[in-house]
Amino acid sequence: MSLVALGIGAIIGAGLFVRTAAAIAERSGPSVTLSFLLAGVGCAFAGLCYAEFASMIPIAGSAYTYSYTTMGELVAWIIGWDLVLEYAVGAATVAIAWSEYFNKVLEYFGLHVPYQWCHSPFESMAPGGVHGIVNIPAVGILLILSALLVRGTKESAFVNSLIVITKVTIVVMVIVIGWQFMNPANHTPYIPSPTTYTTAQGVVHPYGGIMGILGAAGVVFFAFIGFDAVSTAAQEAKNPKRDMPIGILGSLVICTVLYVAFSHVLSGIATVEDFRTA
Repeated sequence: MSLVALGIGAIIGAGLFVRTAAAIAERSGPSVTLSFLLAGVGCAFAGLCYAEFASMIPIAGSAYTYSYTTMGELVAWIIGWDLVLEYAVGAATVAIAWSEYFNKVLEYFGLHVPYQWCHSPFESMAPGGVHGIVNIPAVGILLILSALLVRGTKESAFVNSLIVITKVTIVVMVIVIGWQFMNPANHTPYIPSPTTYTTAQGVVHPYGGIMGILGAAGVVFFAFIGFDAVSTAAQEAKNPKRDMPIGILGSLVICTVLYVAFSHVLSGIATVEDFRTA
C-alpha cells in the first residue's frame, strides 16, 4: 500500500488542475472523460514495462538503470538527460499556470501583476500591444521550492507530504461536493460534432469528435506524469516481483478513476463557454 500511496502522490498534481479545463475548452468538451481513459490506457502500457523492469532489476535508478543494463551507457546517458528535460519542462508549465492562478486570486482583492511582469518575452497582449518581460510569480515560486530542496530532504519531504494530502483532498472534495451541482444539460452532446476552435493566440485546434478526444488525451497525458517514481523505491521493496507491479499499476488505476470522475464533475458544473471565457 505504501508503494501505491507513493505513486498516487507522484501522479496527482498540477497537471490535473491546469490541463483539464484547457482540454474541455479547446479540444473535447464533456468527452474529456474518454480522453482521460485513453491517456490512462497509454500510461498503463508504459507502466507494465516499468513494472517488469523494476521486478527484474530492483535497483533505485528507474529508467536510467534499466537502459544502462540493457543498452549501455550512451543510451542511459541520453535517457537520463531526457528525464531531466521532462521534469524541467513540467516544472516550467506548472509554474506558469500557478502564476495565472495567483494573478486571479489577487484580482479578488483588487490587485494584479502588470502584464509585462507575469508573462514571458515571447507573449504579447495583442498585436502591437504590451509585451511580456519576465514572469515574476513563476520565477518566484520556482526559487522558493528550489530553496526548500536545498534546505534539506527532511524539510522538503514534510512539505511534499502536506501538498500531497492537500491535493488529494481537493480532488475528492470536488468529486463529492461538485456531483450535487452538476447540470445534465452541460453533458449534451457528450461528444460534440467535429469542428475547430481558435484560441485567443490564433492557434486552431480540432474540437469535438474523435480528433478532439485524441487531442485532449494528448493534453491531459501530462496529468499522469509521475507514475515512474514508484520504480525508484524498488530497492526498498520487500518483494519487488510482487510489490512493484501492484504499486505502479495500482496507483495508475486509482488515479485514472479519480481523474475520470473529476473531469466528469468539472464538465458538468460549467458549460464549455464558461471554460473558454474564465
